[in-house]
This record gives sequence, structure tokens and C-alpha cells, in this order.
Amino acid sequence: MRKLDRAALRTLNLTARHQNREVPTVGGYLLFSRDRFERFPDSWIQAGCFAGRDRARLIDSIEIRDSLPKMPEAAIAFLKKHMKKEAVIRQVHRSDRWTVPLVALREAIVNAIVHADYRERGAPLRVAMFEDRIEIENPGLLPLGLTIDDLQHGISRLRNRVIGRVFHELGLIAQWGSGIQRMNSACREAGLPNPILEELAHRFRITFLIDEKRPPSLTSRERKILDLLADGKGWSTSRLAGRLRLSARATRTALLDMIQKGLIIEVGTSPQDPKRRYYPAKLDD
Repeated sequence: MRKLDRAALRTLNLTARHQNREVPTVGGYLLFSRDRFERFPDSWIQAGCFAGRDRARLIDSIEIRDSLPKMPEAAIAFLKKHMKKEAVIRQVHRSDRWTVPLVALREAIVNAIVHADYRERGAPLRVAMFEDRIEIENPGLLPLGLTIDDLQHGISRLRNRVIGRVFHELGLIAQWGSGIQRMNSACREAGLPNPILEELAHRFRITFLIDEKRPPSLTSRERKILDLLADGKGWSTSRLAGRLRLSARATRTALLDMIQKGLIIEVGTSPQDPKRRYYPAKLDD
């Protein structure tokens, strides 16, 4: 994290001149003051993991009271502790696939921190994990005149401009107004429905469903491969490469990705088997 001199603090509106003194702004106080809980007692995250689909049985919980810029990763670490993970192997590379894409969860947590109304008293930010969903919520409704439909179209309005600007400088916010769309895109790629956005009483909630999976979105190349395999006769790598006008290596990479997604199956004794063939997978209705 870069160091900030006095000029940078003023530029980011972390401090301001008041009665010939340099004093922290509200945003600066929230971001970096060690005493922020004296004035903003609910500026922390309550994280919990529950058995089943309601709050009847709490399995694990923590209170995240780090500085605001450090809170997203602490919340992600808690969720990773309880989420399922599977290994995905592509060629010689291994990656982890989580129950809900981490990029989507991180966006939602950052969104909650940046848009929370810290004047509200009685309930902190919350991250709650259930058997069928993950809920991330913050105190404060959407700013007046802004709707949930606006958010889906990339229209946003910062409640906490100083926090948002500092998060942007730190790389926690990539581009203004694109967070919801990135969440939607990451969930679609994982075969999950778009997160649910809603206002409840005086709070805003984002819900990720984790038991209503749908087939991943297909690329144009994947659609073409599935069309070719639809005859059910089994195609070889070289035959597919010829029809797709790709190299054998590029075709093999595309086929491996489709196998990992459960779109096709491979029949053969080994990767070197010249009689190895590919067929469409039988998907559940």
C-alpha cells in the first residue's frame, strides 16, 4: 500500500483545513482512524456461516474490525473457509473453482463497504453463508432517485465519495459503475443465476444462490463444436480441427475446457489414443 504525504491526503479529501488545522474528513476518519468505532460503532462486518437455509443454527462467526481497505479480503478468507472448492485442470495448469466465484463475492463486499450508510445505528455490515445462498448486506438504501434497474445497467451513485476514491486508488474498484455487471458475468460463466439485488427495510442486500445452477454460457466456438457432435457418431480431434480451421493444439484446448464444463465426453484409452473420439454429454433436463 503506497504512503501518502499531506498533499495526497488533501487531494483524496482524507483531510481538510479547519480553523487553521489539518483534520480528517468523515471519509478519512472511517478509512484510517484507530478510533472510528467511537463515532461509527457499526463500521465493521459481522460474518456468519449457518447450517441449513435459515439462522437457526450458527456454525461459525467472526467480527471483522480491520481498516476498511483490509475488510474485503478478511471477509473472503472467512467465506473460503466454508465454501466448497474443486480443482480444474487445463493442460498443465491447475486452478480452483469455488461454489461462488471469488471475483463476484469480492465485488459485492467492496460494494457494501463503499455504499454503506455509516450513520445508521444498530446493525453492522453482514456476510451470511447458508446451504443454498450467500447474503452480503449493508446499512442504507439506494440513494434517492437510483433504482435496482439502474444498477443492472451500470448506473451508480457513490454514497461515500472519499471511500470510493481511495478504494479506486488502491485497486479495489476497477471501473466506476461496473461492479454489478462483473458480478453477473462471473456468475453466468460459473453456471449460476445472476445475484439478487434488493432493498429490505433500511438495508441493501445482494444474494448469491448456490443451489440453482444452470448450464454455463457457451462461446460461439463451443456452440459450433456441439453442433458438429450432434450426429452422435463421435469426432476425432483432427476432424474437428479441420472443420473449425484451428490447429490441433487449439482444438484440444477447447475440447478440454468443454470436458471440464461437462458439455462433452471423451472416449478413448489415453490422450495419445488415435481412436479417441468426442461426444456430447447427456445433460439433465
